[in-house]
Amino acid sequence: MHAVKKSLLALLAAWLAGAGAASQAAIPAEPDSLRLYVGTYTAGESRGIYRLRLDLKTGALSTEGEPTEAVDPSFLALSPDGTRLFAVNETGDSREAASGQLSAFAVDPMTGALSFLNKLRSGGPAPCYLSVDAQGRHVLVANYWGGSVSVFPVGADGRLGSATAFVAHQVAKSATAEDRLPHAHSIDLDAANRYAIVADLGLDKLMAYRFDAASGTLEASATVSLPSGAGPRHFMFHPDGRHGYVINELNSTITAFSYDPASGALRELQTLSTLPDGFTGKNSTAEIAVSPDGKFLYGSNRGHDSVAIFAIAPGTGLLNAIGIEPTRGQHPRHFAIDPTGAYLLAANRDSDSIMVFHIARTTGRLEAVGAPFRLPRPVCLRFVPPARS
Repeated sequence: MHAVKKSLLALLAAWLAGAGAASQAAIPAEPDSLRLYVGTYTAGESRGIYRLRLDLKTGALSTEGEPTEAVDPSFLALSPDGTRLFAVNETGDSREAASGQLSAFAVDPMTGALSFLNKLRSGGPAPCYLSVDAQGRHVLVANYWGGSVSVFPVGADGRLGSATAFVAHQVAKSATAEDRLPHAHSIDLDAANRYAIVADLGLDKLMAYRFDAASGTLEASATVSLPSGAGPRHFMFHPDGRHGYVINELNSTITAFSYDPASGALRELQTLSTLPDGFTGKNSTAEIAVSPDGKFLYGSNRGHDSVAIFAIAPGTGLLNAIGIEPTRGQHPRHFAIDPTGAYLLAANRDSDSIMVFHIARTTGRLEAVGAPFRLPRPVCLRFVPPARS
């Protein structure tokens, strides 16, 4: 009897040890580094889309492989599963109505190297922004000149198909000033994949469109007007799904909204400046982002060459300005926060550099890490989520 009991206890101990090991193995290890892609303007030394790696322990950047050749891939987006990368080719101006293009690439799951799949016209000149729906089945594009937005289906092989939607914004016939013409600057879907918010810089409006995820179509739903000359550029949803923020390029402000996910309607809450008191120089804003934990919001200034930092009040979504950090370079057209929330990387286009900042978890403030990383004409930064880096 004693031998049997001893044997059963041994079996139980072995099982518990195995279960414990399996439990530990099921916990994913924290990543040591993350991959990111950099879109650029290629009129100078740049060769297209660059692939970098960020060391999460030190904040150091390093080049990973050769750049992927592309013409002016100024804005990038990854599919939800990370197997495809899409880029606008920001070509054309107001005199070339059909010269903008959109490119699709396959992503090597091991190395992150890009393989060109196909390219087609974006529906208007100077496409400047794109996003991918939650199912990875459609790419939504904003064309700056002409003020239009388009939707393109993504095939099973990752190739882009003919547009399923095209909407050209209209302006009153009496308008003659250039800044009164429509200039679509961004298009972003909400967490439910139900409504797309379009920022039109020229019309000073945010437009909500009902998005049909099955057919890839857009239907006008609601519109919010901002003050004349505000110039809404990029819009960002808060992780709570109930608030959103737009950075206004022309008057250097950020406007906070409450958001109704049932109707796509936005209601203005407040507007704050991105600049320090007393600043009198020329400035235009560019990118906006919310930290992954939803506690802080950041917006970039071009001219003042800085990132404005705001705390977000829980529940209300209201902003409180808490600081401004120089980007150590010129013209921070874009910046990105890594998925872990540890670092913010600013793309200083006119000084050919990317500056890494460590984000203080409790205060949201930024601390520069090392020297600027040299890279020609950086315009857009896109991180690959940890599980796929």
